[in-house]
Amino acid sequence: MSANSATSSGSGKSTIAAGSVIPARQLTAVSGEPVKIPDPAKLVHLQFARFAGCPICNLHLRSFVRRSGEIASAGIWEIVVFHSSSEQLRKYESDLPFTLIGDPGKQMYRQFGVESTLHALISPRMWPLWPRFIWNALRMALGPQHLIAPLKPAGGLVGLPADFLIAPDGAVIAAKYGQHAYDQWSVDDLLAHTPPTRH
Repeated sequence: MSANSATSSGSGKSTIAAGSVIPARQLTAVSGEPVKIPDPAKLVHLQFARFAGCPICNLHLRSFVRRSGEIASAGIWEIVVFHSSSEQLRKYESDLPFTLIGDPGKQMYRQFGVESTLHALISPRMWPLWPRFIWNALRMALGPQHLIAPLKPAGGLVGLPADFLIAPDGAVIAAKYGQHAYDQWSVDDLLAHTPPTRH
């Protein structure tokens, strides 16, 4: 699937494509700060992750942490949505230098057409990656905070990721709906979609 287009998984749910306009909304981050989407001064990279403590999401987000300076320099505000409570996010994801939104009721997931499917975990494209995910889960469990991934997280285990790059006027510059649990933009993908004047 092209990373600059949005498609449906076949369930009939509406999806958001490049060129769509996102209605203005105000949310509250886990930190308590107000969050406006779109932002009048910055591009917004809205990532839909899975649940707090997910070793698959954690592995992906660490790649964004390592390059957070590049992302900020491109004028991009990184916002990550999880289908977890604020309490769970503070427990598992407090060290992420991004704006975190808890959506345990999956309201935003429905609004943006982000789906769940068993294929998220059993896709053949996931098989070569499982040793990395298992190692990351062990690293989290053996770390100083002893973070063991929840077995029955709010919203379930089989969510799919999604990415949206949103301009200050609400226009979607690019969008991607993942086909399995580790199918999302890399930092290079995100920067490639950023308008040249932003670099």
